[in-house]
Amino acid sequence: MKTFRIASAALGVVAAGLFAFNIMVGGSVKGTITPADGGAKAWAMSATDTFSTDISNGAFEIGNVKPGTYNVVIEAKAPHKNASRQGVEVKEGEATDVGEIKLEQ
Repeated sequence: MKTFRIASAALGVVAAGLFAFNIMVGGSVKGTITPADGGAKAWAMSATDTFSTDISNGAFEIGNVKPGTYNVVIEAKAPHKNASRQGVEVKEGEATDVGEIKLEQ
């Protein structure tokens, strides 16, 4: 019985550790677009990684982005043109706000 309790406690500690590690992976990139209905998807791209998310009500947040430097690209809906921000630095556990990105027609 004592061995079962110790094994259960050890398993709980390992599971909690894995869960905590997964929460803390990477950072995020967030921002807004104008006009709010002009964008379809936001992308964060580096030489080795690509992350994306849908744009909703003119806002986006790309989560679980590995630390590094990215180009953020907004995939626009016609008649708007794609837009980008270069050199966006993402840090572990932090949200990087790129601010407002204006889409041109």
